[in-house]
Amino acid sequence: MSVTNREVILGIGGGIAAYKSADVLRRLQDHGYSVTVVPTPSSLNFVGAATWEALSHRAVTTQVWEKVEDVRHISLAKLANFFLIAPATADLIARLAAGRADDLLTNLVLASDAPKMIVPAMHPSMWLDAATVANVATLRSRGFHVMEPEVGRLTGTDVGQGRFPDTAAILSEFIDFTGARLDLAGKRIIVTAGGTREAIDPVRFIGNKSSGKQGVALAKAAASRGAKVELIAANIETDGLEGIEITHVVTADEMLEALKLSFGTCDILVMSAAVADAKPITSAQEKIKKAALTSIDLELNPDLLAVLLPLKSRQVVVGFAAETNDLIASATSKLEKKGLDLIYVNDVSGGAIFGSEETEGTILFRDGKQVGISRQTKDTLANLLLDYALKQLG
Repeated sequence: MSVTNREVILGIGGGIAAYKSADVLRRLQDHGYSVTVVPTPSSLNFVGAATWEALSHRAVTTQVWEKVEDVRHISLAKLANFFLIAPATADLIARLAAGRADDLLTNLVLASDAPKMIVPAMHPSMWLDAATVANVATLRSRGFHVMEPEVGRLTGTDVGQGRFPDTAAILSEFIDFTGARLDLAGKRIIVTAGGTREAIDPVRFIGNKSSGKQGVALAKAAASRGAKVELIAANIETDGLEGIEITHVVTADEMLEALKLSFGTCDILVMSAAVADAKPITSAQEKIKKAALTSIDLELNPDLLAVLLPLKSRQVVVGFAAETNDLIASATSKLEKKGLDLIYVNDVSGGAIFGSEETEGTILFRDGKQVGISRQTKDTLANLLLDYALKQLG
């Protein structure tokens, strides 16, 4: 399953409308879905595999016997959160209704219990034929969502019901079908995550206990809601975060440079990374021997938000505060001093919260409002913070 829970198998049937599904694919990607295209062999007469691979940036196969070592009829079935079969021809609908498994797409349909939506496209006489009517009824009785084709001109001069719907109509119905919340579509969000490290020598550094889990949860949540997300990741693993732009940094200075490049184009900035307050004035090029490691001269790191504040225009900025005492007073001071729109503060006494899957704390707003957060997953908090940030954005 993808990190955004928006993995879609886009099945392509062998009809002339197959070329229109190239636009469906691009619009799915625009809405934050990750798409694997699975064409039927006959559909390749209309649109070739190279086109689908170029647009999806993923391998395309049509038969069970291709890439056998990947066992794709099972691996792809496990990956999928949703199926969108568009266009679906009369033949493909018949094979699905019969439970056939004679190509990769029909195998996948049988092997997956993910929700499935079908967009028929065919000549009106085929759509209204008793066999097709019965097959569509069978699929609907099994839980398939079958979209009604449009009335319009078909190939040639015939007019009637059977025309492939416009992309916008398909996307609208698919979004309703998936229950997806796409309230961040069109928004650009930057999330910082992890903890910066300031080198003492090649093997030692000044750092902190941040695991980056909250930042990753925020990036995933934002992407799942349709946002274009950049994750500025400080010393954390980011494997598998498909659909999220990732910028790796090590130090506070590197994070600041990355922020300066991107801040002007974002709508929401979430500063969940733990930035080291200080760094060695000089970093040794060779390992310092233990006997010589008696003192380290430090200097303050730049205050990232203080540098960005003069550049702020419409952006909503969300901050984090990890404290061990005077939580509300400390967070309120940081909120005001750094020009934040809201801040989340939690108690990390005794190492609490760090590395955990759960969190608890308080959200503070510039108008003095406070919202207590009982113990909950970091994924849940991520969506709640995005809700509040979106309200601030208006």
